[in-house]
Amino acid sequence: MSSIFNDPELQPKAKYLGTITKDFAKVAELLKEASYQIKVRKISDYPIFVMSKTPSVIGLNLISTSQHRTEWNYNVSYLDEFVQRGLIKDVSYFQSTYKNIDEFCCLFVIDEDFIKFVYLPYPSETPLDDFIEPHGSNDNDE
Repeated sequence: MSSIFNDPELQPKAKYLGTITKDFAKVAELLKEASYQIKVRKISDYPIFVMSKTPSVIGLNLISTSQHRTEWNYNVSYLDEFVQRGLIKDVSYFQSTYKNIDEFCCLFVIDEDFIKFVYLPYPSETPLDDFIEPHGSNDNDE
């Protein structure tokens, strides 16, 4: 059994996944809201966020490294732009593999040797009440 760290082909992916997830955690809430707005305003059912270390021409800048202290820039885009630019050729395949936008963020990661679609789950929104035991108002009444 080989681990991701022993497989030379997977090592670059593991390196990227670490930096991507660390940075994503800082901006996940903003990306989730942007994704929701794209869908409810009927712009697209397939929002895509372009992550790049350098400015990208794909999409519109949403988060820049200088303004938000992130390692990556984030542009907001959607399926139609990727089709128009020739980046997605098989639309039906893309749509069939696209994950639920309420649970996952679709990222198109662009860096020197790494250009891939990555789906990351949004952090769970566990209410604070789940960690606090309820106390009745009359528990200690005498």
